[in-house]
Amino acid sequence: MEPIKGLHHVTAVARDPQRNVDFYRNVLGQRLVKRTVNFDSPDTYHFYFADETGTPGSVLTFFAWGRTGLGVRGNGETNAVAYNVPVGSLAFWEERLKQNGITPEPVRTRFGQNLLAFADPDGMGVELVEVDALPAIQHWEDGPVPRSYALHAFHSVTLWLDEVEPTAELLTGKMGYRFAGVENDRHRFVSDASAPGHIVDILHRPGRMQAGFGAGSIHHIAFRVPDDDAQVQYQTSLSAAGFRVSPVMDRSYFHSIYFREQGGVLFEIATDTPGFLRDETKAELGEALKLPEWQEVNRAGIEASLAPITLKPVEKAGVA
Repeated sequence: MEPIKGLHHVTAVARDPQRNVDFYRNVLGQRLVKRTVNFDSPDTYHFYFADETGTPGSVLTFFAWGRTGLGVRGNGETNAVAYNVPVGSLAFWEERLKQNGITPEPVRTRFGQNLLAFADPDGMGVELVEVDALPAIQHWEDGPVPRSYALHAFHSVTLWLDEVEPTAELLTGKMGYRFAGVENDRHRFVSDASAPGHIVDILHRPGRMQAGFGAGSIHHIAFRVPDDDAQVQYQTSLSAAGFRVSPVMDRSYFHSIYFREQGGVLFEIATDTPGFLRDETKAELGEALKLPEWQEVNRAGIEASLAPITLKPVEKAGVA
């Protein structure tokens, strides 16, 4: 069975849809590549932010659940998502975040790489990590952030767990990851170094408080496989190992299976195909509300239930 190369996407929860779009699009410079609804709750937006075309490994998605309370950080969840950024760009980001009302933590070093951590407007943990070898993405040239500072897909995710061993065994024994070291109770696992999002960190926190789900929580993390055949192989293998794996679900832009790992974090395995260009051209991505075919009959009611959002003009940041 082909090893997992890395992350496909990460999905989190926000409250205010306009604030969510303004922050990830106009501040962090991630293109809104798809504006759709939660297929299981179509009165809720589902936004996809990524590079210019939605390259797997660059895609951060949000359910905008306006009436939910704030989540509480704790064990049994994905605590933070990290992006790659060019070496020397953290001073730019520190200043840009402050100008937009976000106070980042002081720059620190992790596994030899400089890192800037902050909480997004809903309290979700986001990290920017300086790396020498940036993964290949399609930079959003019309976005607000110059290429020399831009986010280059995912670097890693951090899981907060009571125990390391069961999840470590899943990653290394069933998904193709390898152990890469420990630093300050942080256990690092890596897959294909050329792929974005190829690092999973487990922070060992025995006996600490469990997470409370809400806005600012990461709902699930999705690992990528190339196609349906590879996904079925994982579905069979994981089911045989005792995991309760869902049927294959059609998410229009990829196909998904879900299961919960032993520490409580919801994992997804998603296909690279068919991709985000299946129903919009590259120039049109994210401009219109797209619905799955089976919901088109309900479009009028769905549109009426959603708060309108505006894609505000992009202001280009200067290059020092």
